[in-house]
Amino acid sequence: MEKILILDFGSQTTQLIGRRIRELGYFSEIIPGDSRLTKDTTLKDVKGIIFSGSPFSVYNSRAPRPDKLVYKSSIPILGICYGLQRLITDFGGSVASIGKKEYGLSRILYTHSNTSNKGLFTGLDEGFNSWMSHGDALTNIPSVFKVTAVSEHKHPAAVEWKDRKYFGIQFHPEVTHCENGDKILDNFAGSVCGLKREWNVDLYYTRLYNEIRRKAANKNVLLLVSGGVDSTVVAAMLLKTLNPSNIFLMYIDTGLMRKNETEEVSGLLKGLGAKNLYIIDASDKFYGALKGVTDPEEKRKIIGDLFVSIQSEKTSKLGINNFLLAQGTLYTDMIESGKGVGNKAQVIKSHHNVRAPLIEEKRHQGLLIEPLSILYKDEVRNLGKKLGLSADVIYRHPFPGPGLAVRILGEVTKEKCDILREADYIFIDELKKRKLYRDIWQAFAVLLPVHSVGVAGDIRRYGYVLALRAIISKDGMTASVYPFKSDDILDISVKITNNIQEIGRVVYDISSKPPATIEWE
Repeated sequence: MEKILILDFGSQTTQLIGRRIRELGYFSEIIPGDSRLTKDTTLKDVKGIIFSGSPFSVYNSRAPRPDKLVYKSSIPILGICYGLQRLITDFGGSVASIGKKEYGLSRILYTHSNTSNKGLFTGLDEGFNSWMSHGDALTNIPSVFKVTAVSEHKHPAAVEWKDRKYFGIQFHPEVTHCENGDKILDNFAGSVCGLKREWNVDLYYTRLYNEIRRKAANKNVLLLVSGGVDSTVVAAMLLKTLNPSNIFLMYIDTGLMRKNETEEVSGLLKGLGAKNLYIIDASDKFYGALKGVTDPEEKRKIIGDLFVSIQSEKTSKLGINNFLLAQGTLYTDMIESGKGVGNKAQVIKSHHNVRAPLIEEKRHQGLLIEPLSILYKDEVRNLGKKLGLSADVIYRHPFPGPGLAVRILGEVTKEKCDILREADYIFIDELKKRKLYRDIWQAFAVLLPVHSVGVAGDIRRYGYVLALRAIISKDGMTASVYPFKSDDILDISVKITNNIQEIGRVVYDISSKPPATIEWE
């Protein structure tokens, strides 16, 4: 199939580029930016190439570079942020750090030379708000390139080499905050590269089905399930693709789960046709392993390793041998853990199912099946619809693999888990009653390692501080705060403090992503 090839130089939003391209109906594939390219394999059916952004500067000695073959082909190129700077530098231009960095919204203004031929900007008004994230700028531009737009700070924002169909933009069209981003990508993929709209969820399902069959047919597959959207979609996919007798579903009750999680998970998986379902109560082991641990990265690694060791112990007792381990790992998990498509991504936070040493070992051995590792949450939900899962399952809010352990700041104890579990249940239940749940991407409560003075009746009370978090997002890479009506958030706060005596104060987190992450740890 004809496609757009994206060279990943380590940007945290590389996968968003591919996803936007696919949303437009064009097939896209992402490979490491410094991959060796060949005409007969890597570049086969490639109609356009996109250079991603990067945490590096082009003048850094470790800065990633594309294979020289990319410039020897006649394939159109679009460079984004670092990709623009890479393109300009590789043809003799220069880039330097600028005094006033450009982050966030920035107005894009077309230059006079672009008025007759808008190129990437065909069909757009004269100027729009872009999304910038860079501290370097073009200082010397090769004569073959023409500046077609500048930022509000007068830095070059877009260039074009018309004869070669090479384009570069300093901003990020893949980010939802960028106006006309989809139109710019559509202009490149459709108008410049001439791709046809052939990509859809049905095609991806077929591709995934064939890949799972190829890797796991006639083999035992073990999946650790949590009841969340991701692991449930993987369970449904495996049960529909492979022989259910070869699928072993294991639910480990860590004591860090949501209220009533175990009962709901058991009923859900049995309804999917699971023949081998094992419910394991290991809460005491997790509480013991986490005793005294306060560092969030250490928590994640302990939990990840304990998951695998309990699974190994249980499978050994059950006599389940020579199995592949399946996970509901999303691409957001991968890139935040520094496991992007290439080797240049930087760690934001480790995910227990990505960077835990035992998981790393299995991934290295090729013993992992991660069907969702190139997908974002909304794509997973679309796949869930394709698999026939109910709306209640598909639209359930995300829940972290380490569970409440990363929503309890500081040491994790059973007492704190019980308090947080009940508070979170009240919060979510109130959202559902008020018909707000589906309007929110993710909502949850966080127990802070802080006590404050309060009054209950005539009694002075020294209780925990609870933070509520509710965000709106499309893909989890960026997020905005949900704008509660004052009556709703006030009523929910009162409901929590009236019903949970250990909580004396409730606050609402109003941080967007970026700069914050969605979870607190």
